[in-house]
Amino acid sequence: MSENVRHLAEGPRVGIRHFTLDDGPEFIARARESRDLHRPWLFPPTTPVAYATYAGRLIEDPTKAGFLVCERDGGAIAGFININNIVEGAFQCGALGYGAFAHAAGRGLMGEGLDLVVEHAFTALGLHRLEINVQPGNTASIALARHCGFRLEGFSPDFLFIDGAWRDHERWALTTRMRSDDLANRP
Repeated sequence: MSENVRHLAEGPRVGIRHFTLDDGPEFIARARESRDLHRPWLFPPTTPVAYATYAGRLIEDPTKAGFLVCERDGGAIAGFININNIVEGAFQCGALGYGAFAHAAGRGLMGEGLDLVVEHAFTALGLHRLEINVQPGNTASIALARHCGFRLEGFSPDFLFIDGAWRDHERWALTTRMRSDDLANRP
């Protein structure tokens, strides 16, 4: 996609926007380049058919919202953040999943992108609570959750089926009130 694509929100270095089917070639290339970074935690689509199915669900399913984190300088896709299992009504909650691509890892772009997605979720989507479930050994994802103000709420044994086995996960969460308190206390 071109760097002139309109973002839903922008920070100093990144913007967030929804997935499109046209993002397939770049997303697939970035996912393939990032295989070593993602394994054994994450398995993003690496073929055109898998990407079309994946992006199609994020585009069409009202219980999901998918966001690409794109560098403002040049428009390259730095990573992705999805809100899954969105429940409205009294719950107003969604479950976050995310991944950085190798060229962007360790540069702080995903922290900036996650802050933008959280703000979008709590304002435009009207959610009250976001949850992140992370395997205990995935220190980079835990650091990202902590950096963005999520708090550890518990441990779920055999929570998700990943890479051929049921994996334990830590449960992290953030509410609108926690976010307001966190932002008020930042320097």
